[in-house]
Amino acid sequence: MPEPNEKLVQFPQESSRDVLTEVLHRGAQQMLLTAIEAEVDDYLAARAATVDAAGRRGVVRNGHLPTRAIQTPLGDVRVHQPRVRDRRPVGERETFRSAILPPYLRKTTSLEELYPWLYLKGISTGDFSEALQALLGPDARGLSATTITRLKAVWEQDYRGWSQRSLAGRRYAYVWADGVYFNVRLEDTDNKRQCILVLMGATREGKKELIAITDGYRESEQSWRELLLDVRARGLAIDPELAVGDGGLGFWRAVRKVFPKTREQRCWVHKTMNVLNKLPKGVQPKAKAMLHDIWMAETTSGADQAFDLFVATFHAKFPAATACLEKDRDVLLTFYEFPAEHWIHIRTTNPVESTFATVRLRTRKTKGAGSRLACLTMVFKLAMAAQKTWRALNGCQLIADVIDGVPFVDGVRKEAA
Repeated sequence: MPEPNEKLVQFPQESSRDVLTEVLHRGAQQMLLTAIEAEVDDYLAARAATVDAAGRRGVVRNGHLPTRAIQTPLGDVRVHQPRVRDRRPVGERETFRSAILPPYLRKTTSLEELYPWLYLKGISTGDFSEALQALLGPDARGLSATTITRLKAVWEQDYRGWSQRSLAGRRYAYVWADGVYFNVRLEDTDNKRQCILVLMGATREGKKELIAITDGYRESEQSWRELLLDVRARGLAIDPELAVGDGGLGFWRAVRKVFPKTREQRCWVHKTMNVLNKLPKGVQPKAKAMLHDIWMAETTSGADQAFDLFVATFHAKFPAATACLEKDRDVLLTFYEFPAEHWIHIRTTNPVESTFATVRLRTRKTKGAGSRLACLTMVFKLAMAAQKTWRALNGCQLIADVIDGVPFVDGVRKEAA
């Protein structure tokens, strides 16, 4: 406690933040300069043995390039980059290119990604400049309202190019499919809600990646068939081993025609919701726990026992609920024939659902009508940004076994007799 006559000195909170920001800014600038100097030193050291007839080094420092300002989330960082001169004969010369500071770089990658995220998260074009100035300071450059308009055009070109890319040589062990609905009113259609069809896959290396994004009429067989035929035409010639989706019949009818060798796995999250919706609320907690016991069983026989118990428990009073579950019995338990390490990934369509939760957030904030291409572009950019953070599948080394057709029983590899 202070003495009675002692005055407490209070510093304004905003001022403290400004001081901290300045310290971080200076620290970032010094770290960048140090890293670039070290990069040049390493480059020169690797070529120190290169000398001419007079014993002079062939690759040396040659002053500095003009000072360059790089926009970062901490504000402009000014860089005085060393220049490298290669004095060797013309045919032997190399051009030094910094991996840290590529030529013509004016904004950090994180700042470049900030632009689409601000817009796609709900910042309108008119408020874009103000939002960036609040983040980067009033003296930040290149923040006119037309910036986002130009970027939108670039994003649309990116989406077109991505959706037409070759898939030749690609191989997916698993694919996840889902139709995602958005409350976006489109200018060029009578549909009030846009349905985006999403196809994701697991590569041989165990990485999850987007395969296709397009719009469709609800989740009809025709819409899914067009998407699947398109990816096959672009080079996806080999059927995936397993497809994971909800109970929408349109996708399953389409996949049986386009990829007839692909096994089917119904999403347990969707199935659980569908079954619980046919039960009174007072019964739902018990039913949910019993459904959980089915797909969490360690073996197929354990799942079958839990399945039979659920049907016996609820069939008499709630036949609609048990019928909803029983009709997909086989395709709900397909995952037991794949590695146990992968079960957490292939029992549900969560890879799609979790990714597009953020997309729905953006569309709830969007007002007014938008074009079909604008909606697809928005979904594409958010999904591609999210893809950078996706983790690999558990037991990714087992993906090769799945692709090679190695049999698994109750999640365990079946050794040859």
